[in-house]
Amino acid sequence: MAFEKIGRFFGLAEDDDFENDGYQAEGAMQNASLNQSNKVVSINGKYSQPQKINLFEPRIYSDVKDIATHLLQNQAIVVNFQKMDEVQSKRIVDFLSGTVFAINGTIQRIGDNIFLCTPNSFTVEGNMADNIFEKFE
Repeated sequence: MAFEKIGRFFGLAEDDDFENDGYQAEGAMQNASLNQSNKVVSINGKYSQPQKINLFEPRIYSDVKDIATHLLQNQAIVVNFQKMDEVQSKRIVDFLSGTVFAINGTIQRIGDNIFLCTPNSFTVEGNMADNIFEKFE
């Protein structure tokens, strides 16, 4: 028994576990390559198609349903209320505010009677509201 240990130490005796060691190393390499391939991230991200920004100029309150549908499809919208009366415009803004809240998006006033509504997949930088109020002072 002592001679077998000395023989294994110097590489003279055959080791039955040697064949299993090679198999385990190969399996370990396969697992390592699987772990490496799982770390690949697509550059395009979640959306493979270009993002859309839709422009709307509603004339009646029922147009809000079509506008909200685009928001629910992760599309940004710009709404121009210049051809609507103030009461109807406020109702639509209230409806769109609820829709934007439901999808965790944002609504911003970007001009005189013009609003930008975006889902959470869009980022809007800058602030135009300050410039709007300066015009009326």
